Amino acid sequence: MTARFDEIAENFALFDDWEERYRYLIELGREMEPLPDSLRTEGARVHGCASQVWLVPRLEGTGADARIFFDGDSDAMIVRGLIAVLRALVNGRPVREVATLDAEAALGRLGLEGHLSAQRSNGLRAMVQRIREIAATEMAA
Repeated sequence: MTARFDEIAENFALFDDWEERYRYLIELGREMEPLPDSLRTEGARVHGCASQVWLVPRLEGTGADARIFFDGDSDAMIVRGLIAVLRALVNGRPVREVATLDAEAALGRLGLEGHLSAQRSNGLRAMVQRIREIAATEMAA
């Protein structure tokens, strides 16, 4: 895991209830820079999310050792927070790691599975899948 993701997981554990965790998620989303309108393209849009979600990758290097970073945005504040969590989990990692990352287990540390609506859970899975596809495509290049 990345240090930032570990920090988020530790902070999640400090909160006594889910209302506090949701507020923390929203705050993480607010801390992200908004995605410029020019990057909110159909190609960057993640399908399978109830809200609008865009993920824009940036790669440093090439092939399996390229490091992946991504920016993202959503029209829903909790989803923006989930994007911030995924960025903390993935940004800076080599694509070979991201392509096989057990994101579900990592996110399980936060206990999200029982506390997100079905639509948000589906959206989170769609975002994880999109990130894996970007990593796999880069590895194949």
